[in-house]
Amino acid sequence: MLHLGLGSFHRAHQAVYLQALHDSGDRRWTLAGANLRPDMADTIAALQSQGGAYTLETVSPAGEYRYARIASIREVIPYAPGQAAMVARGADPATRIVSFTVTEAGYYLDAAHRLDLGFDDLAADLARAARGEAGETIYGAVTAILRARMANSAGPLTLLNCDNLRHNGERFRAGLLEFIERLGDAPLLAWTKAHTTCPNAMVDRITPRPPPELRERVRRATGQDDAAPITGESFIQWVIEDDFIAGRPAWETVGVELVQSVQPYEEAKIRILNASHSCIAWAGTLLGLQFIHEGTLTPAIRQMAHDYVTEDVIPCLTREGASPVDLPRYRDVVLERFSNPAIRDTNQRVSADGFSKIPGFIAPTVRERLAAGAAIGSVAMLPALFLAFLQRWHQGTLPYAYQDQGMDPAVAHAICAAADPVAALCADAGLWGQLAGDARLVSAVRRASDRVALFLAQHGH
Repeated sequence: MLHLGLGSFHRAHQAVYLQALHDSGDRRWTLAGANLRPDMADTIAALQSQGGAYTLETVSPAGEYRYARIASIREVIPYAPGQAAMVARGADPATRIVSFTVTEAGYYLDAAHRLDLGFDDLAADLARAARGEAGETIYGAVTAILRARMANSAGPLTLLNCDNLRHNGERFRAGLLEFIERLGDAPLLAWTKAHTTCPNAMVDRITPRPPPELRERVRRATGQDDAAPITGESFIQWVIEDDFIAGRPAWETVGVELVQSVQPYEEAKIRILNASHSCIAWAGTLLGLQFIHEGTLTPAIRQMAHDYVTEDVIPCLTREGASPVDLPRYRDVVLERFSNPAIRDTNQRVSADGFSKIPGFIAPTVRERLAAGAAIGSVAMLPALFLAFLQRWHQGTLPYAYQDQGMDPAVAHAICAAADPVAALCADAGLWGQLAGDARLVSAVRRASDRVALFLAQHGH
């Protein structure tokens, strides 16, 4: 397997499942890892010096710390212009799966799920691909691998998403095929359609950025001076549609759920976990809190997240019958996980990419509740919190730098500076699609914004 994106999440998730297979005696599969961009140079260098191995610290909600050595990444491929080594690894017949971790905004999809060529790096990658070069977006990188693979007659390949986008395999496949189509490369398009599969998958493990003190904590606990340790919660989950064209590890023997359809698991995770996470991060930031657990342990914030799930999400997810997920229990487990003080996950990390998270995590619940003629008072709190958060960004009073790949800063400033910011936010088609400007949405978010203002006043902000 070649994984693109050697960040903390991959190393706390997919690499851990493969390590469990190795520990069971099944060593038929190994991982190579590469990065699409020249970031994380220190981490990549540390991993190289350690032969790809590192220490994973996990912490349970009860405060139990455990340490494990993860050595399933056998090859670390540093970024280099042209990405020749990455492409060669992906084009090797021995490579059967290319997996990747991409942020929601890293798909460059518009509201109609088509490629948005307004992004400079996507346009630059199309130009690179037209010259036969590898790119720095997921489409530009994978296209280069597939091109080399076709030329080498290297055989079929599974392309496996490991991220939070809903229907991620289908969405990625549509974007990839459109990218290749725009190149006018008909043979590659036909080859890709015939020789690749893109299973949908759902991944879950809270993995904060490694804090500076982690290295010393690992040294004290294990005796090893690890220059690339990571930390995460004890909870872990991976659900994958079993659609692999060139074989796969026996993941089902180490706890991975291989299913026919990932959709009910995906919907539960995205709407309950991901959206609640953002809700807590935005609300916590507004109160001047630094960490997710601080917000979750604030009764008013916890209640917002609980009400959002109970009153608006669960009715959507049980509309067509029972879910295979025990939704009330899942809600409670998620809030318990978020309350874990040892994780020290920051509001800064979780608050990012709101302009991708509202259409991906929140708008579907709004749309389905309105279609059913139901009230949206609880879910409307989330965009209202985001608007209050965005106003702080607009005023330059956020306590940290806000990162949002899906945001056009000029558009965001215009929303905040509008005579009616609620109406401006609700009119944004990128956020709401066909719901943009809907009077019921505007009215609900306006009432929710009044509740947010009251919440802030009650807490001295």
